[in-house]
Amino acid sequence: MARYMTIRVLQAAGVLWAAFTVTFAVLFLLPADPVQLAVDASPGTPLDAAAVAELQARYGLDRPVWEQYWTALTHAVQGDLGFSLTTGQSVTAALGEALPSTLALAGSALALAVVFGAGLASAAAYTERPWLRGLLTALPSVGAAMPTFWVGLLLLQLFSFQLRLVPAFGGTGFAGTVLPALTLAVPVGAVIAQVLYSNLITTWQQPFVAIAFAKGASRAWVLWWHVLRAAVGPALTVAGIWVGTVLAGSVIVETVFARAGIGRLTQTSVLNQDIPVVQGIVLLGAAAYVLVNLLVDLVYPLVDARVVERHRGKEPARA
Repeated sequence: MARYMTIRVLQAAGVLWAAFTVTFAVLFLLPADPVQLAVDASPGTPLDAAAVAELQARYGLDRPVWEQYWTALTHAVQGDLGFSLTTGQSVTAALGEALPSTLALAGSALALAVVFGAGLASAAAYTERPWLRGLLTALPSVGAAMPTFWVGLLLLQLFSFQLRLVPAFGGTGFAGTVLPALTLAVPVGAVIAQVLYSNLITTWQQPFVAIAFAKGASRAWVLWWHVLRAAVGPALTVAGIWVGTVLAGSVIVETVFARAGIGRLTQTSVLNQDIPVVQGIVLLGAAAYVLVNLLVDLVYPLVDARVVERHRGKEPARA
């Protein structure tokens, strides 16, 4: 188990390093000068060439590329992500101000996606009525096919403009989070439902299910205590993978619902070519993705002990 987790941690560190390196390379290759963009976007008297050169030296943009990369990497390892080229604010502080709103949105969306996806898949696998099963299994395909922005606009039209149950834009608390969370949860929950249902149906055909029925267990008991536990592993993996999609979708959703958060910060930072802030946002997203997948890797052996056994290079003994 210790070797299994050590390898996962090293892989996580590699993902973070790769995310930082790719982001630095892409932003460096952009043709515009970020300091000049910041100067042009700021009000007041235009700065002369000497003042612009001084700002470039202050942010280290006049150094060779390899030196800029190494300095940024060593500082990032120590938790120093630099300062915004646009506002002069610490990147860590800017992320700290925007993060709580996005975390509430992403966490709520993932919770709703898991609950709805698992509930829909379980209901479809449990029912013995063909027409109902066909209806339930068709819903995930519809949910996965709908664009995120279209779902958000549809929910706004129905629950905000027509029913007037929740605020349309800029709301806080539960009322301001429920619609954006539902918007993000629909495609994620649909994929979870598809994967989980497929595994539930496959697991229903295993011999241990017939043995459980032969011992007198009810259909609900077999589903919840035998089939679901054996089939939930791939769905957990999918939920971890889709964390990145939820964070990326927050950019669109926070724009549609006019919410302050990482999405709005990303939009303004990319437009202004604010390299330190964009790098910080990418690292934050990569860290969240890695952390969630590490948690999934921790839970996976508890659900299915065969994961650790396969990692050791041997299959568990069969009864």
